[in-house]
Amino acid sequence: MSAIHPKITEVLTHTFKVPAAEIHPGSTMDSLEMDSLAVAEFAVLIRETAGRDRDFDQFPKNATLADITRFIDAADGSGARVGGGAAMSNAR
Repeated sequence: MSAIHPKITEVLTHTFKVPAAEIHPGSTMDSLEMDSLAVAEFAVLIRETAGRDRDFDQFPKNATLADITRFIDAADGSGARVGGGAAMSNAR
């Protein structure tokens, strides 16, 4: 298991009050009912918590938590897209 996964879970449950039972690898920001402001704040908090400066704007809107975890854990620095589709928009 990734070291970032517990941090993601902690941010979602403590800051955004997402029930832990709803947080699983296939969850998306939409399925967790995260609005555009929450998604932007989540990205900042994860960047600070993980100590990794990754560009979250590269995520497709339908990126799963598993996709996000792999992206954060990636050490290649290539900035390759995760998943498919259009880039994640902070608009709902």
